[in-house]
Amino acid sequence: MPHATPLIAIIVGGLVLAFIFGALAFRLRLSPLVGYLLAGVVVGPFTPGYVADQHLANELAELGVILLMFGVGLHFSVKDLMAVRKIAIPGALGQIALAVLLGMGLAHLLGWSLAGGFVFGLALSVASTVVLLRALQERRILDTERGRIAVGWLIVEDLVMVLALVLLPALASNAGGADLAMTLLVTIGKVVAFVAFMLIVGRRLIPWVLHSIAHGGSRELFRLAVLAIALGVAFGAAMLFGVSFALGAFFAGMILAESPLSQRAAEETLPLRDAFAVLFFVSVGMLFNPSILLTDTLPLVATVAIIIFGKSIAAYAIVRAFGRSSKTALTIAASLAQIGEFSFILATLGASLELIPADARNLILAGAIISIMLNPFLFKLIDRLVGKTEPIAEATLKAPSKGHVVLVGYGRVGRIVGESLMGSGERFTVIEAEDDVIDLPDEDKALVITGNAASVDILETAKIADARMLFVAIPESFEAGQIIEQARRLNPGIRIVARAHSEDEVAHLEKMGADLAIMGEREIARRMVEQARAAA
Repeated sequence: MPHATPLIAIIVGGLVLAFIFGALAFRLRLSPLVGYLLAGVVVGPFTPGYVADQHLANELAELGVILLMFGVGLHFSVKDLMAVRKIAIPGALGQIALAVLLGMGLAHLLGWSLAGGFVFGLALSVASTVVLLRALQERRILDTERGRIAVGWLIVEDLVMVLALVLLPALASNAGGADLAMTLLVTIGKVVAFVAFMLIVGRRLIPWVLHSIAHGGSRELFRLAVLAIALGVAFGAAMLFGVSFALGAFFAGMILAESPLSQRAAEETLPLRDAFAVLFFVSVGMLFNPSILLTDTLPLVATVAIIIFGKSIAAYAIVRAFGRSSKTALTIAASLAQIGEFSFILATLGASLELIPADARNLILAGAIISIMLNPFLFKLIDRLVGKTEPIAEATLKAPSKGHVVLVGYGRVGRIVGESLMGSGERFTVIEAEDDVIDLPDEDKALVITGNAASVDILETAKIADARMLFVAIPESFEAGQIIEQARRLNPGIRIVARAHSEDEVAHLEKMGADLAIMGEREIARRMVEQARAAA
């Protein structure tokens, strides 16, 4: 049997265990991140059995950090931030400040240094991008006002953390007074030089390289070009300008995000970014000492309380102070009641710079695992609170007359259908689960009802029995099937058209009573055949 090198062993072992624990976490309706972290704990030095090479794990983690930060930059949207800047910027900064103060207070009680308390509080202040986006997507509220505020808030947090990663090494130097000021000035100067270089040279060179490769038609070379840009810029930033890998990768992604090819670049590199992100989380899990659950129970409880209650209460109060509804404030509070990737990066950096003790890093890791595990339950609790305080359906008194169209869902597909119906002068009713979805129709021809379309009461409010057609434009096939079944029972003669993503979903929806289930691939193929026949 050939000898397995440490590098191969840690990559294979890390990915296999991450898959096993990630799948188990997913089955338990937890974030797979919890599984990845637990996989690291299993192969770490603090648990019995096989122990992976910690040095190699850290090297792989660096690659994971670079690709994670590249992904953050790639999805950075100035437009999204500007749309909610009046609440997201002051809100995020206020919440970070309070979390830092709470963290510093706990650190003081534990006898840590002021700098250690600052890094500890900073690590507790930033939410996980992966967890937050997944929670919003699962509840179909990413395109709502609440979702936009949460994402904008997260962007501000990420920018603050990027700045912290740049300045912490300078602050960690033992220089004092004028020397510290000079160190900070030199660091800021290097960052400004790098940013200027990227804006002047990188902004022109990176898109040009990608467009040249894309026009060549080689998918393999395009994928390689994107990865070379991400890793090359990160490495060059560190070597030439003395700034962190993280900042270099973030700016590479941000510059690339301005290119029309950014969506393709994100899709092509996603598998490799995900793989190294998994190894990053595994390597972080290896740093965690589970004994802290018994030896530092009270500090851990206090850490989790800061993450779940301290941050959430601050976010809720800030959002309400800006005049937003309780529903919006509760959603933002739940979205931010966890920590993740940036917290791990800060904890690792803080430990390497000897700013925080090992106990602080363990508290951060344990707090992340527990808060990520509890986050779905927090959302369910908030859903119940909102459900008790808000009416099931909201509609104006202008009831549609007979022969109208009912449209369920006003997301990407539903919006296109709705705009086409309005353009043709059609009378229709929209049923949308959320009342703050962006760009809901407000014209006289469109009645909007808020509620769950699977409910008989909601369908009756939309006068489904008098409608001639029903469009089900939501992506969830199980929920769509329930809506179709109820609508067919209330109006046997109605024509029902639904969206589907696979052949199985088509069969399921048609079985539930849909006259037509449209799948994207089928529609593309049909239109292509039509063009071929027209040209014949």
